[in-house]
Amino acid sequence: MDDTHYTKPREVALLGILFANTIVKLCRRLGLRQRVIATANVYFRRFYLKNSYCDTDPFIVIAACVYVAAKAEETPSHVKTVVSEARTLFASAEFGIKNFSSDNARLAEMEFYLVDDLECDLTVFHPYRALMQLVCKEGTVTSSIVDEDTGEILPGADKLVLPDGCIQLAWFIINDTYRSDSLCLIHPPHLIAAAALYLALSLHSDTRQQCILHESSAAPNIVAEDGEDTTAPRRSSRGRKRSSPESQPGATRTTDIVGFLAGLNANMREVATVMQEMLGLYKLWSCFKDDSSEADTGAMPDGQQYTTRELVDMLNRIREERERDVAHPPTGRPVQPTKMLERATANSAAQTWRA
Repeated sequence: MDDTHYTKPREVALLGILFANTIVKLCRRLGLRQRVIATANVYFRRFYLKNSYCDTDPFIVIAACVYVAAKAEETPSHVKTVVSEARTLFASAEFGIKNFSSDNARLAEMEFYLVDDLECDLTVFHPYRALMQLVCKEGTVTSSIVDEDTGEILPGADKLVLPDGCIQLAWFIINDTYRSDSLCLIHPPHLIAAAALYLALSLHSDTRQQCILHESSAAPNIVAEDGEDTTAPRRSSRGRKRSSPESQPGATRTTDIVGFLAGLNANMREVATVMQEMLGLYKLWSCFKDDSSEADTGAMPDGQQYTTRELVDMLNRIREERERDVAHPPTGRPVQPTKMLERATANSAAQTWRA
């Protein structure tokens, strides 16, 4: 995807955040669950590894990604419903897109292009399962977690006991990672889950305080006058609450957060890299405001923030510049359009002729 010739790389990344937010809004209008949102975002990122925002209409691609993801996750929506909801959403004042086609055949055709570019590989693994297996949730009973993609065993035999608020925060952080152009495509799901858990433990005040108190109580004691060693027991034997063998065979529960994280069978450098990318995403996201009334030009160092409508207008501008360059290049030879553009042009001409 080479759109940096027309705009700054940061603005291209902001367009990615805009499109991810748009997928969320469309899925919510259709009543689809979070897993469909995540899968649609992965489809969208994979599609634009091979295509450009200038050569395709991202909004028909968004509708196609949601339509295909809903079917892949076994919660299908009718094509007429998807087209109707997408047209209503995009025609709102927030987006201002009045030319979104109401023809169901356009979305059905885009579905074939999408599946073709995805090479019919529609199975997506997400970090949610790894996160739930790291903590004592949903009756997880396995003594170790095997990543579906790499086969790597992630944790040891312990499962971390955390407050529901901390687990929910880690879940929300994973949701946010799908607004990045690279996180869901480059890093395996179990590393994203581990990084999200690290951030949640750092940001959730109650859990952070629990960790500090636990470490304070585990500090080595001074040797007694009679020479008896009163050093605190090893980390592996402290702070565990063992469940009954019938409920979780081969697994134990632990409240020792630091010991649990230290025992993860994961590359900590890679986890730290994922965390840095997450923090960079949040910094970039602060440049974007969904509501124009929330824009605050003094919040960023360069004094610039973007609303949804401004990013849509910017996208239209760079697409117009691309069309001008294709029609009148410096060499004097018009650039040959791609097959997808040829088909899209033919469809538009046919619709104009029918009208």
